[in-house]
Amino acid sequence: MAEGQVLVTGAAGFIGFHLCRRLLSAGFRVKGIDNLNSYYDPALKLARLDILQQQSKFDFQRLDISDRRSTSRLSDTGFDAVVHLAAQAGVRYSLDHPDAYVDSNLVGFANVLELVRAVRPAHFVFASSSSVYGNSREVPFSTRDRVDHPVSIYAATKKANELLAHSYAHLFSVPTTGLRFFTVYGPWGRPDMAYYSFASAILAGRPIKLFNHGDLRRDFTYVDDVIEGVVRILPTPPRGASGTPGVRSETAAPFRVFNIGRSQPVKLLSFVETLEAALGRVAIKKYVAMQPGDVVETFADVSGLESEINYRPKIELEEGISRFVDWYLTYHGISRG
Repeated sequence: MAEGQVLVTGAAGFIGFHLCRRLLSAGFRVKGIDNLNSYYDPALKLARLDILQQQSKFDFQRLDISDRRSTSRLSDTGFDAVVHLAAQAGVRYSLDHPDAYVDSNLVGFANVLELVRAVRPAHFVFASSSSVYGNSREVPFSTRDRVDHPVSIYAATKKANELLAHSYAHLFSVPTTGLRFFTVYGPWGRPDMAYYSFASAILAGRPIKLFNHGDLRRDFTYVDDVIEGVVRILPTPPRGASGTPGVRSETAAPFRVFNIGRSQPVKLLSFVETLEAALGRVAIKKYVAMQPGDVVETFADVSGLESEINYRPKIELEEGISRFVDWYLTYHGISRG
């Protein structure tokens, strides 16, 4: 698949942007699609897109995957691989806007699967989420665990994606890998994520809300680690019944699921201290009750990723936060001190 063509959905998003840059630097031709919606400031998405469009091997099309006809037209172009990252993100947003999740994460996902069925790429990779584990008390979270009790609408759509993708892999023999991302952070990130919104509030002297009175733990995973995992997975599709059974799966279909996480949960208060140190400011903390749809802890078991792909995320939180803060200050034109 070296120097082939890859379709990346959600190309102007946080992870999509970083993946496109990495694939382009490796010599791939990349077709990127994104609807550039206003869930958060589209200016950030356009700034990412401006960087990608400087590369001659990048082709962008503004497209909403919930539009079946427009999505199906992409089948006119052959793709060696499809990486599906487009989705309506955000656990809390799903409480008040479930329709957005139905349109993008359910209808849109089905449209992408139909596209994959028509194109028959060598590998279909899609983004799932650690949220599928819900409030599981079994840690670390293993891909062998049952995930039948999502606690948010967002999580339920991601679980539905995994089930539907497995059905397509089984019926149409398209090698498929689902990736459960764990709290991805880093430069060019989403403003609605805690680390980004905390940085904004701390620098502006506004209080930050610490849910569950600060008693939360997250498996923060630096974006470069996530991208490294994806690019290593792309050329190694599961073979299913024709060879090795789907990794970390009970199925004979060419289907598997991996966790991609640092596998080192960090207490929320420790995370805030790391961010304070990088910013050189002290946060004004407001301790509040648990938010509906939230979970107490995330913790990735990455043994499957390590044994099958020979990779394990490695960037420490202090280094990752330092890189994020450097980018944040530059992007927003803020001088240190």
